[in-house]
Amino acid sequence: MQMLLEKASDTELIQSPLNYTGGKFKLLPQILPLFPQNIDIFVDLFCGGANVGVNVQSNRTILNDTNDNLTYLFSMFKNFGDEFLSMIEEIIDTYGLSNTSKYGYEYYKCDSNTGLAPYNKDKFLKLREDFNKKTSLDYYYYAMLYTLILYSFNNQIRFNSQGKFNLPAGKRDFNEKMKEKLKKFIARLESKDYEFSNKDFREFDISKLNSNSFVYADPPYLITCATYNEQGGWSNKDEEDLLSFLDDLHNNNIKFALSNVLRSKNKENKILINWARNNADKYRVINLNYNYSNSNYQTKNKNSVTEEVLIINY
Repeated sequence: MQMLLEKASDTELIQSPLNYTGGKFKLLPQILPLFPQNIDIFVDLFCGGANVGVNVQSNRTILNDTNDNLTYLFSMFKNFGDEFLSMIEEIIDTYGLSNTSKYGYEYYKCDSNTGLAPYNKDKFLKLREDFNKKTSLDYYYYAMLYTLILYSFNNQIRFNSQGKFNLPAGKRDFNEKMKEKLKKFIARLESKDYEFSNKDFREFDISKLNSNSFVYADPPYLITCATYNEQGGWSNKDEEDLLSFLDDLHNNNIKFALSNVLRSKNKENKILINWARNNADKYRVINLNYNYSNSNYQTKNKNSVTEEVLIINY
């Protein structure tokens, strides 16, 4: 299905260089064919790693997320291009981190179970300490942040309640696969009109949109637990406000699609279920094949069904 999609759009599906929990890359072959054609303005309202936003055909794309670290990184990628890769290489050399793309894996004498963590641990912790002490949010700050992400556990992003990056060293480094992924992502950002925004969805101005606009919402899921849903996370009020926002879009003749789960791990999202049921004459619920191999919210009850859906108003 993915090959057919790529042939139809004549654009390669590319994966985000940010390993954001719940990213939709593996679901793209299912959801992209369901999106409208001839989109003028595409809004990725909770863009996360932007797996969806950079793979949608549109005249203009707005990547919006309240996590400004994400959107500032995207801006760095777009504005600095290959120079950003040079910054990363410089930080790797400065801190003496592993560089398997240059020296190979055997050079570091690490086994396959622990990966590169034993070699990188002290160097990673020094980089993390220096990053957490840094007060100037300049381009070097974001180059340090992305280097931390590359060398951290599962290549993820996590800050504690004091705003300090707190992930441990991971198994991997800036290998050829990661480097190629970043290069393709940068090239995509440079190829068209992308705008980066840090609005809470309640503050997003829909008056700038038109009838050929399309809003995709992939919010934190109310009934799951993930990195993005920690420290207060996503509340019932947030869920209700988002559904009201989507109703406003519909009333203003703006198309939307909502990714969410109705049921998961023996829980039900009753707010969403009732909203979908009450609007059955306007909105369509499409069941998707749920499959995240990289999930941070697995439980012991692995046989429990997760009912992932796409809800659309067109």
